[in-house]
Amino acid sequence: MPIISGHHHISMLTKNAQINNHFYQQILGLRRVKKTVNQDNPFMYHLFYGDLTGSAGTELSFFEMPMAGSTVRGTNAITQIGLLVPSIESLTYWKKRFEALDVKHDELTSYADRDALHFEDSEGLRMILLNNNGDVVPENWSAWEQSTAPQKHRILGMGPVEMTVHSLESLANTLKDMFGYVEASRTDKEAIYQSVAGQSFGEIVIKQEEGPNEKPGKGSIHHLAIRVKNETELRYWDEAVKKHGFHSTGIVERFYFQSLYFRESNGILFEIATDGPGFTADSTVEELGKALDLPPFLEERRAEIEARLTPLD
Repeated sequence: MPIISGHHHISMLTKNAQINNHFYQQILGLRRVKKTVNQDNPFMYHLFYGDLTGSAGTELSFFEMPMAGSTVRGTNAITQIGLLVPSIESLTYWKKRFEALDVKHDELTSYADRDALHFEDSEGLRMILLNNNGDVVPENWSAWEQSTAPQKHRILGMGPVEMTVHSLESLANTLKDMFGYVEASRTDKEAIYQSVAGQSFGEIVIKQEEGPNEKPGKGSIHHLAIRVKNETELRYWDEAVKKHGFHSTGIVERFYFQSLYFRESNGILFEIATDGPGFTADSTVEELGKALDLPPFLEERRAEIEARLTPLD
């Protein structure tokens, strides 16, 4: 049985790509590794931020939706994103940085057994900086030396992702029985599962909560993508998803990776995505994220698409 080797990327909604572009590059110090468009609606941006090359496990992805309203928070949703930083000193640095840049944040606390700093982006997306405390990170993650944050405090990549659902048991069973996640802790209302035992870079925190479902809007989380090596493994998971009674989209070609999508019993949308070919499929490492990159099937419409997009820089 192939293993899920961690998170691949996580995708959110933004109302304003220019504001989003500023926050994630200038405030969080991530690299914009791909400026492309929503393949289902090419007149809206699809932006990716991450490490040097947008390695799997570091990617934050945003779909621009100018008509989006505000998120009405609720259950049956992905509710927080954990981002790993090197040390407790890094959390202190980021708290001071957030104070100086007027970023909404809390006091230092703990979350999922780690030192933590909760904060929100300019559209209310909830995130948590977490002390990695010298733990292993995936060897494919690479530092971007031109980050606006000091290298000793930079964001390393994704850590625990929180999902709030009506039925903890059904989501837990999907993670354990279908994907082989390991239970790290469990209470009646909260559980932590890890795709790689003992490692937070593939961790999912489940919280059980009654109430109305979240209504998505700007700053809401659309889906979590989890990581597999290649198309052969993806085909294995396509069959596994269907055998467990879920509807699979089948394999979708996204040019930078291949993937499939399904919803588990609470309605949480998962994507399963391959490591490659990656964002250097149509760009050098040095030029990543600078120009508008289009998948081959949209290239003939470049002039039309560019005319309808608002410049970001």
